[in-house]
Amino acid sequence: MLSSQSSKSVDDLGDFTIEGISEATILQYFQSLNAGDFDATAALFAEDGVMHPPFESEIVGRDAIATYLKQEAQDIKAYPRQGIAETLENGEIQFQVTGKAQTSWCGVNVLWQFILNQQKQILYIKIKLLASPQELLNLRR
Repeated sequence: MLSSQSSKSVDDLGDFTIEGISEATILQYFQSLNAGDFDATAALFAEDGVMHPPFESEIVGRDAIATYLKQEAQDIKAYPRQGIAETLENGEIQFQVTGKAQTSWCGVNVLWQFILNQQKQILYIKIKLLASPQELLNLRR
């Protein structure tokens, strides 16, 4: 089951907004990520939820996602700007959010693609960097 954080309403999320997105799970994802509360971020996923970050293979499960974020996302801030939502035939909801990710050494435009189940848990997120091939080469560690 999700943590008590996942039951917050949009009103509890303060000034954090994304144009076109009112789904609390999506807003909480970015809030907890930017706060460095990676356990709370991972708790938003379904038990077998999947994160597919750039340059990485898929990470499956809340514990693995939390561990990955603690290792890789310490200095990343996400600045989502706008998004759209679409209900899929199976009742799941797909969200596409565009914005920017900033590290201590660079910023890049990003597309986050979420799929939420009917319980509003994250089933899948794919994080795509929107950059030229040369910009992407410069980002590789």
